[in-house]
Amino acid sequence: MIVDCHAHLIPQTLLEQAKKDAAHFPNVKLNPAGDSLGFQFATSKATRPAMKGLYDLPGRVKWMADNGIDRQVCGGWLDMMGNELPAAEGQRWNRMANEHMLSVAKSENKIIPLAALPMQDGAMAAEELKWAHKNGFKGAMIGTQPKGVGGVLDDPTLDVFWKTADDLGSAIFFHPVFESGDNRVHDYGMANAIGRITDSMIALGRLIYAGHVLKYKNVKFIAGIGGAGLPYIAGRLRRNYGVEAGKVADPDASLAALWYDALVQDVGVLKFLASKVGTDRMMMGSDAPFPIGDLTMPQKIITEAGFSASEVASINGGLAAKIFG
Repeated sequence: MIVDCHAHLIPQTLLEQAKKDAAHFPNVKLNPAGDSLGFQFATSKATRPAMKGLYDLPGRVKWMADNGIDRQVCGGWLDMMGNELPAAEGQRWNRMANEHMLSVAKSENKIIPLAALPMQDGAMAAEELKWAHKNGFKGAMIGTQPKGVGGVLDDPTLDVFWKTADDLGSAIFFHPVFESGDNRVHDYGMANAIGRITDSMIALGRLIYAGHVLKYKNVKFIAGIGGAGLPYIAGRLRRNYGVEAGKVADPDASLAALWYDALVQDVGVLKFLASKVGTDRMMMGSDAPFPIGDLTMPQKIITEAGFSASEVASINGGLAAKIFG
């Protein structure tokens, strides 16, 4: 079975209910754009309109067939998770999204859903994660900046969430958010090319040094975009571990405990990632439907890297089957 471990989906029915129930979400502004919607949460920056590929399920299933993909692990769209909303409203918003995602997964067994969570509130995120597991989700996809720009995942108010994720053995996929917090990336397409990387590195770096990766051993910490550069700076992380002796957790042990998608789009880099973390920690991913991802034969890079047949089988689905059931 070939499994794409990194993709995004918005159920069409979710967009329809968002319009219908707009009055129930006073801090969500809907911005119609043809058949799509853009969003603005509280006082945050307005999002882009949702691209068609996010909600075109027949088109997605065809793309999967064309690329020999049997199952696709889908989180929501990070732009519309609404972590900037007041907590109770954010919980209702994410529950609505999760119910629609669950409905899609029940009607189309090729889709393996990841839950959206109100990460602006640790207790509510924990309760939503419990609900998600009870209803068949194996985990969640969460953004790098809870509570909006500048939020950190090692915030002590989120400890109850991490404890719950550990108790449940959740798969938690870390994904960069649209607004990286650095205005220098808003030209030349650098928000995609570089901003996503720096955002992910900072968020995961904090979790590593805070000790979360080693403390919550039952959580399956999944680092998107091939670990977003962290394996490349392993030596620097290690050096800082020595400088800050006794104040931070071991980065080498943490990097060895993470799971990674293989979305690096360069064969040499993929080989380097494998040399640092092992092919048994890697899973094929596309980031579909986004063009910055790998939408043209996402298995090709795995084949070209020269891994053994057993390694290819693990990367292309064996490991994902274990993690996501």
